Amino acid sequence: MRASDGWDGESLVTRLDRETGAWIFIALHSSRLGAATGGTRMKPYPDRGAARADAMRLAEGMTCKWAVSGFPRGGGKAVIAVPPGLDPSRRPGLLRRYGEVLRELGGLFWTGGDVGTSSADMDVIGETGAPYVFSRTPSRGGAGDSGGLTALGVFCAMETVCWRLFGDPSLRGRRVLVQGAGSVGSALIERLVGAGAIVSFSDMGEASIRRHRDAMGLTFVSPEAVFDAPCEIFAPCALGGVLNADTIPRLACRSVVGAANNQLAGPGDAERLRARGILYAPDFAANAGGAVGITGIEAMGWSLERAEREVRAIGATLRGIFEAAEAAGITTDAAARRIASERLRAPG
Repeated sequence: MRASDGWDGESLVTRLDRETGAWIFIALHSSRLGAATGGTRMKPYPDRGAARADAMRLAEGMTCKWAVSGFPRGGGKAVIAVPPGLDPSRRPGLLRRYGEVLRELGGLFWTGGDVGTSSADMDVIGETGAPYVFSRTPSRGGAGDSGGLTALGVFCAMETVCWRLFGDPSLRGRRVLVQGAGSVGSALIERLVGAGAIVSFSDMGEASIRRHRDAMGLTFVSPEAVFDAPCEIFAPCALGGVLNADTIPRLACRSVVGAANNQLAGPGDAERLRARGILYAPDFAANAGGAVGITGIEAMGWSLERAEREVRAIGATLRGIFEAAEAAGITTDAAARRIASERLRAPG
């Protein structure tokens, strides 16, 4: 194992699954605060280099996520880059062989669900990769899907943003646009509707559109118009890189608070948001609920009530980030990364 040139992580594990042609990348960014821990993402990529780069960037984000949360884990991430149109019958074998890689690493990396994987997939991976697999189904001894806890954390982050912008944490009457109504986005939408927010959504899945637009009566915004739609909170809950030099000038929102990882396409995008007066909740702070909650339950013996209490602390964490950014005259992203760096450098 050897870290890639230009990457400040500790190591990068690369395997080719010859039976399917899938590439497996496990990026171990930091074990400074604890064992490298992060989800397993499984989807097609344009090429091997794109998958490898995604794993490394996501792993770095996990390091910041754990450090900002004050949780004793290190940053890591796995990407399984599958060929387009992979035969579903070949998926279980691939997952079991991936589990064997986890077992070989002997605890250097612990994983759970992510984009393209589910608790049922974690059950299969756990057949060969246990005990290094979180978020298995309850019937297999796990805590289940992390989407609900992630959504809770994002909701609490939104309350903090409302407090910062309007002097009142209530989301009642606030216009929130959720981009991506998958497992996290859907759970977030339910919380927002229950809190009296005026919710609109964007998604590309027909089943999701039917559920949220037709059954729940929510306003659907086409993916092409999502950045132009007026709202007070824009919530990216799909894939990363959506905030960039092309989309930020189009935003018609007061703030960005979402569950997606790596929402900023580049290092200059946080400054672009600040220049437009858009309050940004750094994604690795706002979306930490699932990681913290599930890992706390399975690795530290927390009850669900304890996990939810810890996840709600995301609101206080975000308040500290906003105050630090204001005091230093820097972006909220820079303030959050500074907090993470200080904790990573702290002795002990």
